[in-house]
Amino acid sequence: MDPTQDDHGTPGWDAINAALAALYPGQEPRHYGTALPYTLGGNDPLDGISVYWADAPRPHWHYVTYGFSELYDKQSEDAADSGYGFELTFRLAAEAGQGADDAPPVWPMNLLQNLARYVFGSGNVFEAGHHLDANGPIALDTDTVLRHLALVEDPKLPPRETANGRVRFLQVVGLADEEMAAVRRWSTLGVLDAFAPAMPLWITDLARGSLLADPALATQVEAGSAREGSTTGILFVETLRWDRHGEEVELVLGAGQVPGVLDLLPLRLEHGRALTLADRERTWRFEPGDADQVELAEDSARCVLTPATLRALLAHVHAERGTYPLPGGRLRIRVEPTDLRDATGNVVRTLG
Repeated sequence: MDPTQDDHGTPGWDAINAALAALYPGQEPRHYGTALPYTLGGNDPLDGISVYWADAPRPHWHYVTYGFSELYDKQSEDAADSGYGFELTFRLAAEAGQGADDAPPVWPMNLLQNLARYVFGSGNVFEAGHHLDANGPIALDTDTVLRHLALVEDPKLPPRETANGRVRFLQVVGLADEEMAAVRRWSTLGVLDAFAPAMPLWITDLARGSLLADPALATQVEAGSAREGSTTGILFVETLRWDRHGEEVELVLGAGQVPGVLDLLPLRLEHGRALTLADRERTWRFEPGDADQVELAEDSARCVLTPATLRALLAHVHAERGTYPLPGGRLRIRVEPTDLRDATGNVVRTLG
């Protein structure tokens, strides 16, 4: 059943409809419902996705989810938020010749359902500023350079108070490798604000190249990173372990992760912020301080670096196999090669 056809018991659904009716007056959306509800064993967590056509600032499709928030009668005890407290949106640039009478592409609906499976399966809630790796092109079987996703408040759909609580509309934006690296070095909103003149409403265009190919834009983004530092507080790595050797601790990292660590350390510590490295089992937290210090626990560690030791680390540690002692005799870093594998697990390249 499509709840848009029923005026009773659907206050959350009605609130989303009202927000979109104000944005697209008179337009009847294309709605794609779920045949078998997730609660009854279906594969799609979302109850449905509506798609609207927009002519400006360039022709595009606007996808909006129904299902992260509470669409029907209030069930949760959280009076402030409706369900997870958000719905996702996605803006896709229309291809040449496409118009409002054409059927919208289906792949963004699969993408949004995949994101819903992650949220419903893990319980982790998305927030504006979050970003994630799509582990391949965001549209399967395409040669797009967009392989990452960032989330930002939808610029045309402000948060809305409903009978079931507050709902925010978080827009999913596709980004290239270089652009996501810039996000990690600065912030999602900082980079997207810089991109806004070239990517109005943050419309995702599968055919575009990296916006950082524009030297002026690249300079602007680097300046923002240098000025404000990075908001990336946690960096997930494949290789992370440590051993104590007398008074000295040896931190082991993979060569594939070393460049990311070296990029982020000064953008965090020099701005008075910590950087945590994490794998599935343990965490290592770098902090700025006036005296070098390493504290070890079974599955966590705290490492304080002085400005001088940080400079030495940045100057001497490389993404190559080897052991790199740091001044003071408290810490050395051992770099191991990183194997890159294909989808079947075969090693296709070794870094370091």
